[in-house]
Amino acid sequence: MPSSHTVRARARERNSVLSRPEFLSLNQPLRSGGGPPESRGGARRPGPIKHQTSQPSEEPVEPSKLPEEDCMLLNPSFKGIAKNSLLAIDICLSKRMGICAYTYSSCGGCRSMVSLMSFTGHGITWIIGTLLCLTRSNTLAGQEVLVNLLLALIVDVLTVAGVQRLVKRRGPWEMMPSLLDCVAMDLYSFPAAHASRAAMVSKFLLSHLVLAVPLRILLVLWAVLVGMSRVLLGKHHLTDMVCGFALGLLHFSLLETVWLSSSTCQTIISIGTFSWSF
Repeated sequence: MPSSHTVRARARERNSVLSRPEFLSLNQPLRSGGGPPESRGGARRPGPIKHQTSQPSEEPVEPSKLPEEDCMLLNPSFKGIAKNSLLAIDICLSKRMGICAYTYSSCGGCRSMVSLMSFTGHGITWIIGTLLCLTRSNTLAGQEVLVNLLLALIVDVLTVAGVQRLVKRRGPWEMMPSLLDCVAMDLYSFPAAHASRAAMVSKFLLSHLVLAVPLRILLVLWAVLVGMSRVLLGKHHLTDMVCGFALGLLHFSLLETVWLSSSTCQTIISIGTFSWSF
C-alpha cells in the first residue's frame, strides 16, 4: 500500500501537468454551439464584453439593385414598343386583305383575275416585252428609250432580289413561290418586286412618252392595282408594297442620272446583235 505522502505527491504532479498551456483545453467544458476552436499553443483570452442593446442583432438585408443601364435594357423602349405595334398592325391588316390568297378564301373566285393583274407587273414579262419592242424599233429615239428601259428593268430585278435576300421576310401567308417568281428571284416578301417595277415603269412612261390625260390616269391606276394585287393574293404585306413603290421611284431617279445616250445605246445594240463591223 502506498503511503499517504506518495498519493499526495502524485496528485500534485498530475495537477501541475494539467495546468500547462498545451493541456488547458482539456480542462475547458465542451460548448454546445460550434464556435471556433481555441488555438492549440496559447491560452484562452477573454474577448471584449459586448453590451446588450434593445435593437435586434440582425438587420434585414435589402435586395441588391441592378444598375440603371441594366434596368433600361430589361425594359422595352418606346421605340421598340412602337416598332412592334406597327409590325403587328401591318401583319393583321395584310392577313385581312389577303382575300384572294386561296381558292377557298372569301374572294377566291376572283383569284384568277387578280393573278392576271399581278402578271402584268412581272419582271420577266416586261423584260421579254421590251426586247421584242427593241427588235421591232427602227428609230434611234425609240431604241434609246427602250435600251434605257431594259437597263432599268434589269437593275430593278437585281436590286430587289438582293434586298430580299438580305431581309428574308416571309409573306403574311405561307406560300411556295411560282416558277416565274423563282426565275425572277422574287422569293421573299420585302420589298414587293411587282410594286417596285410598276412604280418605275409608270414613272418612266409618263416622263418619256406623250400620253393623253386619261392614259396617264390609267397608267397610275395600273401601278396601284399591280401593287394591291400582290397584297390581295397574300404574297406581300402592306409595308412591302409601300416600300416597293418607294424603291421603284428611286430606281427611276437613278436611271435619269445615268441615262445612256443614243450612241451608247447603238453600241450596246450592235454588241447584242453581233452586227458590229471590223
